[in-house]
Amino acid sequence: MTQVLGVDIGGTKIRFGVVTTTGEVLADWTIPTQIPLYPYLEQNVKHALSDHPGVQAIGIGTRGMVEPGTGKIVFEMQLEGWEGTPVKEWLEGATGLPVAVNNDANVAALAEAILGAGQGERNVVAVTVGTGLGGGLIFDGKIMDGKHGGGGEIGHMLLYPHGVPCGCGRRGCAEQYVSGSAIHRLIQEYQVVHEDGSFVTPREVFPLALQGHKQAQQVRARFIQDLALTISSLQAILDMDVVVVGGGVIDSAEAWWDQLLEELEPLLLKPLNLKRAEFGNEAGMLGAAMLVRDVSAVREKGRMA
Repeated sequence: MTQVLGVDIGGTKIRFGVVTTTGEVLADWTIPTQIPLYPYLEQNVKHALSDHPGVQAIGIGTRGMVEPGTGKIVFEMQLEGWEGTPVKEWLEGATGLPVAVNNDANVAALAEAILGAGQGERNVVAVTVGTGLGGGLIFDGKIMDGKHGGGGEIGHMLLYPHGVPCGCGRRGCAEQYVSGSAIHRLIQEYQVVHEDGSFVTPREVFPLALQGHKQAQQVRARFIQDLALTISSLQAILDMDVVVVGGGVIDSAEAWWDQLLEELEPLLLKPLNLKRAEFGNEAGMLGAAMLVRDVSAVREKGRMA
């Protein structure tokens, strides 16, 4: 039974898991994120390897953009000092084990494609709707990184040219219309408030829509329309087998899933399977582990790099 270590690095916490290459979780724990990050990461990885000497490879999922092959962080704004860190090179040198590194949204998509809702499908696109809009493209079991590590940046497809300004510097990106932040803006736009006049939260708005709240239903309609447009545009380019929708918004899917299917149907060029993600917070850790599920291949790739 081959064991690997999956590590999911977020802005506030780092999740570790000792996982078999078939996806069985043998151990799972979380620590707070600390800056400077790399020495802290190395220390905790070594501690994990000491406790679990059977681990044969390490997979890392992280915030930011990762250079394909080298495992170097080439863009990250929130984790101070993380950008520019050659994580793969340093961690392999420190542990003597093969290491693979990729973006957190990509590895979450990989978890769904290999172990979750996309299991058994050849081409899987994951759409992750949380505070922002992320995603991952998994074709033939492999992450489509792109030349610079920017493959799968679904949130930065232009949905409405010249629309709402985005943090990337452009206007009208899908993330500004399909995300928790976008829902928050719509709540204010449609004045969805409690009896005391305070705005409802994004988590509250869809259940309110289900109860017949008119302004909440307007927010739901806008969100569904823009999510359907995003998915249909992806299909026109990729013609994938399945789209897996996840992220925090999936917790309220009972209030909008059927409406999404209805909105999407006339926009599709071909039949498309749409599924809800099976994994929540553990997707990043599981997907990181799946980066190194073929340990021998990872070792060979490391020798060739």
